[in-house]
Amino acid sequence: MVASARTEPRGSMAMELTIGDPTLMARLERGMDASEERLRALAAEARDPYVAEVAGHLFGRGGKRLRPLLALVGAEFGERRPAAADPSAAGASATGTAATDPSATGLSATDAPAAVDATVDAAALAELVHVASLFHDDVMDQGLTRRGVPSVNARWGNTTAVLAGNWLLSKAAQLAAELGPETIRLQSKVTNRLIMGQIRELVGPSDDDDPLSHYFTVVAGKTAALIAMALQLGAVRTGAPDRVVQALAEYGEHLGIAFQISDDILDVTSTSEVSGKEQGKDLAIGVASLPVLLALADERPEAGELRTLLTAATATAAEGTGLPKAVALLHRCGALAEARTVLHARLLRARTALNGLPDGPATQVLHALCDFVARRDH
Repeated sequence: MVASARTEPRGSMAMELTIGDPTLMARLERGMDASEERLRALAAEARDPYVAEVAGHLFGRGGKRLRPLLALVGAEFGERRPAAADPSAAGASATGTAATDPSATGLSATDAPAAVDATVDAAALAELVHVASLFHDDVMDQGLTRRGVPSVNARWGNTTAVLAGNWLLSKAAQLAAELGPETIRLQSKVTNRLIMGQIRELVGPSDDDDPLSHYFTVVAGKTAALIAMALQLGAVRTGAPDRVVQALAEYGEHLGIAFQISDDILDVTSTSEVSGKEQGKDLAIGVASLPVLLALADERPEAGELRTLLTAATATAAEGTGLPKAVALLHRCGALAEARTVLHARLLRARTALNGLPDGPATQVLHALCDFVARRDH
């Protein structure tokens, strides 16, 4: 297995991975393209052009598409996984048709397109819930850009952003109902965890809470749950054994936490051209990211200086001079290095969960994703 990063800052995640099975990678790319078409079709179902425009604002905007990718990878572990597609074909369409070789999986000619369509719907469902959470997050965090374009709240206002996010969640529930009881259970459970994570982040830790424990509880609900759900959705749709579904869920939980930690680090180390968001936005508005929490727990003088800077976070951001100083303090007190240590520990736990999966190209993709997250901020 070889994993390598490419230079496209906001391209598809699959384009940034290289493994020894080009056929699988091509199939995943086609599946993600098909899920994008499915998402646009779902947004168009709003009938009202205004709602359709707002709801579909981030679709096709160059996000990593990690969650659709994971849903499609999860589907590779099932007995009814999609057959190898003709490389010259366009792949599954929004109407659920695909060019497949039914003999590759033992499916009948009638069943093969349906299997592909089910995995595309699973990928679209995972992205619907994710994008809804982005709409809500940007309202909470006052984010002005997302995926390199104005955020929904910046362009249409907070009320519209919240309602559009709610509309996407309703479409996710509708799609889940079409996919069956187990999908409904997964989607409803994760939506509950997501909302609880957002509420806990908004309220903050109580006086009796350990700030770090509170942070990981929030991240588990807001980020890890969605990533684990994506893998489970794909696996369930293709009839993967329960033990495989559980191993994928465990992997997803740890990968999700690691991914959020890398986001925290990128917030203060990466330019907006690379991340697609304002540099230092979380730090500027006082979001308790992992590097900040680790720095504030430090007894060195740098932590005291940082604490003073963050007390007036909004004013600091407006002045434009406090942010670079805060970043420098995070480096000097070792918080960024410590955050990276925590990140790598989570990735190790994710890799360990993969021991419960059969070896093969799909498992190699999951290892490659760990490699990608490990070097994401370098």
